[in-house]
Amino acid sequence: MINDLVKIIGSETFSNEDFDAFALKLFRYQYTNNKPFQRYCMQKGKTPRTVKTWKEIPPVPINAFKELPLSSSNPEEAERVFMTSGTTKGIKGKHYHPTVEVFDVSMKTSFKQYFMKEAGRIRMGILFPTEKELPNSSLAHYLAMVLKEFGTDKSVYLIQDQSVAIELLIQELEDAEKTGEPYALLGATFSFVHVFDELEKRNKSFSLPAGSRIFDTGGFKNQSKEMGLDEFYDRLSSTFGVGREECINMYGMTELSTQFYDHGNVEVPSVKSGPHWIRTRVVNPLTGEDVPPGEKGVLVHCDLANFNSVTTILTEDLGVETYNGFLLLGRVQGTEAKGCSLAVEEFIRASKGTR
Repeated sequence: MINDLVKIIGSETFSNEDFDAFALKLFRYQYTNNKPFQRYCMQKGKTPRTVKTWKEIPPVPINAFKELPLSSSNPEEAERVFMTSGTTKGIKGKHYHPTVEVFDVSMKTSFKQYFMKEAGRIRMGILFPTEKELPNSSLAHYLAMVLKEFGTDKSVYLIQDQSVAIELLIQELEDAEKTGEPYALLGATFSFVHVFDELEKRNKSFSLPAGSRIFDTGGFKNQSKEMGLDEFYDRLSSTFGVGREECINMYGMTELSTQFYDHGNVEVPSVKSGPHWIRTRVVNPLTGEDVPPGEKGVLVHCDLANFNSVTTILTEDLGVETYNGFLLLGRVQGTEAKGCSLAVEEFIRASKGTR
């Protein structure tokens, strides 16, 4: 299974038929070995005999990861357990990885394609804690892999003692300006907001060399200070002297093993897309049916790299399908939120064998 997935991720051609075939193979495996998922599928009348395409695999609501151990192998034997931030009622969702090999290959392949492009390595500053400080954070692991695989030996972490090391950041960026060496600044979206404030106090801005780029992820996460997307990317561009076309946003989640990216943020919201081993639907959460292209709905992702948990996840993110990906419009509210809540309740009842 793992060897097959590594080959799929590394392949240059992977048709819709190939995707369907492997998604159904994983569905059979998870249906057999992931008992809460099996009970859920049975109550919905979805079995390996009746499911014919990846779109028919029952999507598991994302909050189910907070309620039950969704794993096709013994959770206690997992090599890594990534946990969500636990901002809702303090309960953390858990994603069990019997091996991180598939996650790592998925991450490295898509990061190279969407962020590095033609570059080999680039000097980096990481605005996020280390993996040692946050051992259960998928983003901490992701950024540690980024630095290891794509950063130069001058790359550094810029979070120290749980806050931005602003003097070190200034030193790094001034050095990049002097040497003309391209620089990549990567971190959580809300970390950049704090950086804006600190640099503004010092009346500091930069003009980073050609080839420099910026990476943000995660949104504002209920931080005290929020701003619109246009304002955010304007400030990124003006503060660091990097065009908005080189300001790349990554959309990912602990419950997935693959991430989505855009091609810069000249216009917002930007179109997000992913590599060939992940697919997205936009659905009505009350019916589970696809909404027409151009209409708002809730995003459902089918990630082949999620070989151990469940491939197909009903998120709580609102989006619109485009011809080359989707627009991410924020968290669900109103009817969509009610639909997602009902889906979680249905999953919990099914997993306990009650109706």
